[in-house]
Amino acid sequence: MKFAVLVFPGSNCDIDCYKAVEDTIGQPVDFVWHTATDLSAYDCILVPGGFSYGDYLRCGAIARFAPVMNEVRKAAEAGKYVLGICNGFQILTEAGLLPGALLRNNNMKFRCHSALLEVVNNKTAFTNQYSAGEVIDIPIAHGEGNYYCDDATLEQLKANNQIVFRYVAGNNPNGSVADIAGVSNERGNVVGMMPHPERAIDQILGSEDGKRMFTSILNAWREQHGAAVNG
Repeated sequence: MKFAVLVFPGSNCDIDCYKAVEDTIGQPVDFVWHTATDLSAYDCILVPGGFSYGDYLRCGAIARFAPVMNEVRKAAEAGKYVLGICNGFQILTEAGLLPGALLRNNNMKFRCHSALLEVVNNKTAFTNQYSAGEVIDIPIAHGEGNYYCDDATLEQLKANNQIVFRYVAGNNPNGSVADIAGVSNERGNVVGMMPHPERAIDQILGSEDGKRMFTSILNAWREQHGAAVNG
């Protein structure tokens, strides 16, 4: 299984994502510059955190127009796995690959600390190694992590089981609607989340609860690959 870690001017979690793939599942992984026009060689695309294009105009709003995002859209439509983390989540919402938007934290402060999440949907390619309702410890680091969508969209998210992670009740750090920390597209192959699983892959970092996101992706790909081979 081959991973691409996208790199925009201002990305700063790209190395973390690269090392998470390398250290947790040992699969081939490449850095891919934002000007790339072909992602066909990759099975999973990671859109990392940081401050793409300095977060000028609006978080993710400029990166959304980078040439590589046309290829991300094609990959998503082809059923490949796409994971956007923090600024990557913002980019995916700006690109229309995920519903909703990320606003300034309701306390208007940058929040950087561990956060307790509930695994709401453990049926995605990114969460199949977790238990439904499991509480995990994944750090956050964001100033614009306040997830917003209108009431109609929220009802659709609930009906389609697109809410992947929630902040544990009483521990919402940013004011996001319905305590949402991560969502998927309807198909389930594109997920965005504000917390950083790549920063929680070893106990020395304070938690290794993020490790299973990467083993989940590999597990899903192997199941899909095995089905294709056997079919």
